[in-house]
Amino acid sequence: MSELAWVPQSCTLPTEERPLRVAEWDALFSERLASSSRPGPLRLRLDLSGGPGIEERVRDLVERESGCCSFFDFTTTPGEDLIGLDIAVDQAHERVLDALAARIAGIQR
Repeated sequence: MSELAWVPQSCTLPTEERPLRVAEWDALFSERLASSSRPGPLRLRLDLSGGPGIEERVRDLVERESGCCSFFDFTTTPGEDLIGLDIAVDQAHERVLDALAARIAGIQR
């Protein structure tokens, strides 16, 4: 099974661009993830360490992801040292959020 097999058909990002987008998320998480939690089955909460240009980087990535995967609902909360990123999905996309949470857990180890 392909690493991207969990990406739902509702994602409109061209297939050839998907590995690049996943790599962008992976880089952000590996460089900046301070903590993650799952306050509910349809919501994931991430805290990313801040720094010069990081808020803009997060907002840009969120905007592009929202453009191709409209089932995601992203909320960013800027802070002094941390940037909060809440990711929510509807019931039909819970497995997508599960896969994202598992990917993040693998990065945190």
